Amino acid sequence: MKKALVFLTGFMGSGKSTIGPILAKEIGYDFIDVDELIEKIDGRKIVDIFREDGEIYFRNLERQILIETVLKLSKFVVALGGGTITFSDNLFLVKRSGILIYLKASPEILLQRIKFKTDRPLLLDPMGNLLPENLLFERITTLLQMREPYYLQADFFVSTDDRGIEETVAEILKKLEGKIA
Repeated sequence: MKKALVFLTGFMGSGKSTIGPILAKEIGYDFIDVDELIEKIDGRKIVDIFREDGEIYFRNLERQILIETVLKLSKFVVALGGGTITFSDNLFLVKRSGILIYLKASPEILLQRIKFKTDRPLLLDPMGNLLPENLLFERITTLLQMREPYYLQADFFVSTDDRGIEETVAEILKKLEGKIA
């Protein structure tokens, strides 16, 4: 059965927000980033939501937006947050509603891509400061180990480690052939 939604999952820094709009353009779909949508609807940055209301509040808001907004769309590429499919039955909802693609990247590559990001609340210390590189690598590795069993339930995965954006998009397009509406 052909699907009208394509979801991108993977750890922060795996390329969802970069690859998503390009992929959407290639297949004639629109693009939406769930994290950006949450910020727009809530009126605060995700880092502020985490700091002021905590992760559980954020995950509940994320799930509500996923159900009320994203799952009502058609012909969209959707960049999910790095932890979206690990909470509640979001994985089931996403897989039922579209094709799920895991953008896979190694902890070493992820560290290089996100080590200076201050907008990723799970990668900051309790005071909101960047973690030292060795602790950041540990945090990435730990979170990735916890999340990967969910990510691996995707319809397919594409490694983003040692290839350019165009090459990654081309591989995704090849794997999507005949599967989208």
